[in-house]
Amino acid sequence: MSRGIARLLAATLAALLGACTLEPRYQRPASPVRALEGTGSSTAAADIGWREFFVDPQLQQLIALALANNRDLRVAALNVQSAQAHHRVQRAELFPTIDASAVEQVDEFPGGAFGALVPGGSSTPGTTGGTTLRFYDVGIGFTSYELDFFGRIRSLNHAALQQYFSSGETRRSVQLTLVAEVATAYLTLLTDQTLLDIARETLKNQSESFSLTQRMFGAGATTELTLRQAESTVEAARADVAQYKRRLTQDRDALELLLGASMPDGIDFSGGLDRGTLVAELEEGIPSDVLVRRPDVLAAEHQLQSANAQIGAARAAFLPAITLTGSFGTASTQLSGLFNGDSRIWTFSPQISLPLFAGGANVANLRATELARDTALAQYEKAIQSAFREVADALAARSALDEQLLAQQALVAASAQAYRLADMRFRGGVDSYLSALDAQRSLYSVQQQLQSVRLLRLQNLVTLYKALGGGLLERAPTPPSLSPST
Repeated sequence: MSRGIARLLAATLAALLGACTLEPRYQRPASPVRALEGTGSSTAAADIGWREFFVDPQLQQLIALALANNRDLRVAALNVQSAQAHHRVQRAELFPTIDASAVEQVDEFPGGAFGALVPGGSSTPGTTGGTTLRFYDVGIGFTSYELDFFGRIRSLNHAALQQYFSSGETRRSVQLTLVAEVATAYLTLLTDQTLLDIARETLKNQSESFSLTQRMFGAGATTELTLRQAESTVEAARADVAQYKRRLTQDRDALELLLGASMPDGIDFSGGLDRGTLVAELEEGIPSDVLVRRPDVLAAEHQLQSANAQIGAARAAFLPAITLTGSFGTASTQLSGLFNGDSRIWTFSPQISLPLFAGGANVANLRATELARDTALAQYEKAIQSAFREVADALAARSALDEQLLAQQALVAASAQAYRLADMRFRGGVDSYLSALDAQRSLYSVQQQLQSVRLLRLQNLVTLYKALGGGLLERAPTPPSLSPST
């Protein structure tokens, strides 16, 4: 019978400890933006690893180096570990803190006073004629352990857990941003390398034309104006070569800053943008749930869930709180009798407190948590709106850049043919050098514009990949926790 009662009490206590919290039931808010156009069943960018998207081997090597050494990412990782530690501290309050203690107490009383203080007590003469009493106590116990009947501590634990998850998603967002920045810096460097190659080729061609013009001027077949015009184009090309060399050095420095380390040996930027396929193409279809899978949006949602859990703790503050204090051990006035059968002692002190008047503090605290939840909701909706704009802008630019790239390539081909014909006419004495000079300048300009458009298109792919939350980057591990209450 006594065993049945004990089991019933244990089951009742377990049910009370596992009771529902007072948190509002969380439901993901409706999206504050319209559905993305062109939604489909294609693979989401969030399911495409960065090694699958950035197919250039050198770029893969640089991204891996940045993920291992970048200081901003290291700070983000430390923030995750800090949030995990705070969650463990909060979770520990769900369990009693048990301490072991050992006490020796020594009291000295003046001579003749012990009998008056303790009637019938025996005195032990001290060295000064007084009485010395000794008391020994060894035991274990817990102090002020709160029974979480109304889920206050569980709500705080849920809030800390969601903060930890939020920091993990923030770290993934930093990772994704870093990957995109390294790719953009790498593509910019390759573009400047291509522009340097074009400038060098243009300098070579213009130098040959200038040499021809010099010979013609020496033979009296052309004017000094034509000679100086040819010379000016040579010096302009030489200035562009120096400019692109400077930009390449700066691009390299910017890339090394992102890497957090020196440029690895064997990295070769020759060939520029013509070194082969650099990034993969993304499919046209965009899954309808793409926005809520972005790391920054997930981080904002975890912040909202944390604020929602705080409301449960604020509501529980209006209800009674039950705390327990207890200990078990052994005590004796002599060290040798500390562990005798009749030396056992124990204490058990339950306490209940019911808030009656707090000057409106609990009401104000509940209102503050509700306002914090509303603020987190607005921030979550703003994160989705920002994500929608980034994706929509990238999608809109994608088709326009494809058309612009085709038109620019056709323009370069036409300009190259025009320059070839103008140069032939000049060399054959049919036309003046001015026509060849204009054709050469036009070709040089459209070649530069073509590289800029190529860079913009590649950057657009990187931006779209980032805006869609791509990467399959490392998530923060789920810490051990009690099952969430209803």
